[in-house]
Amino acid sequence: MRKIFALTAVCLLAIGTLVGCTSPVAKKNTSEATSTPANNQTSAPKIDYPKKPITLIVSFAAGGGTDLGARLLTPILEKELGVPVVIENKPGGGGWIGYSELLNAKPDGYTLAYVNTPGLITGYVNPTAKRKENLDSFDFIMNHVLDAGVIAVRANDKRFSNMKDLIEYAKTNEISASSNGVGSGNHFATLQMNKQLGTKFRAVQFGGTSEALTSVLGSHVDVLIAKVGEVVDPMKEGQLKVLGVMMPNRVPQLPDVPTLKEAVGVNIENYSIRGIAGPKGMDPQIVARLQEALEKAMKNPDHVKKMSDMGLNIDTTKGADFKKMLQKEETNVNELKSLLGW
Repeated sequence: MRKIFALTAVCLLAIGTLVGCTSPVAKKNTSEATSTPANNQTSAPKIDYPKKPITLIVSFAAGGGTDLGARLLTPILEKELGVPVVIENKPGGGGWIGYSELLNAKPDGYTLAYVNTPGLITGYVNPTAKRKENLDSFDFIMNHVLDAGVIAVRANDKRFSNMKDLIEYAKTNEISASSNGVGSGNHFATLQMNKQLGTKFRAVQFGGTSEALTSVLGSHVDVLIAKVGEVVDPMKEGQLKVLGVMMPNRVPQLPDVPTLKEAVGVNIENYSIRGIAGPKGMDPQIVARLQEALEKAMKNPDHVKKMSDMGLNIDTTKGADFKKMLQKEETNVNELKSLLGW
């Protein structure tokens, strides 16, 4: 009898030990089984993009500010996206040869383009262009550069020691100022000052800033209207005095140069927006993927330094906010278009 009791006790102890060892495993397996569907439900589907090279249209000639900025960006962008990004220069028509090619492309994320103001906007606001396209024809992905407008004179021009001197003189005397074509950003700068300050700037049209700079340095034109990146080196070489910046705030490359608001009490903004867009109808997931990669590339320290050395200020406004920036520019163009006979 004692043997039977002992044997029974041993069996019960063995069973208890076995159950104690195996029950946590069973519980763990149950937990894993129930957690898998929840994870699957919350994970966002990944898009298979990009799978091939991306074409990036630059609607201006090689060697210009937009082209140089793009070529600094694309090697870093390629690493972020894992595919080649091929620049194609399509100059002409104030940028609209390239923009038109973009709008004729599939909205699949494999054809993108830089869009620049004010040419993007004047190209359809100008009634003689007879274009039906407008800002709603594009998907705006991310801005890249805000290139501030500046006002400069010859370093040895003793008439103007500061911006206030220039404006006061220009209120009673006609004064010539460089421009890069009718309806260009530089042209609009003179129109803005004439309208808001009562000045008498007369725009003299040139094919480019290098030609305009030569004319100003040769005393053929009084004032150079240009962008920050175009005046930094001549200023350092002692050829120019930069009197004012047409932005809400001072720019890093010209920390001692006041804004027009600071100098003459009127907030006149004039700058070139250079950003990246696609044709209307892009997949929002592709847009988001591009925005993520572009932002990382633009904020890369090496890229930031090289752009700053060129006098180009990076701005990563994206999506709807990027479009709002452009809509503001559109409003400015429409307010001044009557002065151009539009």
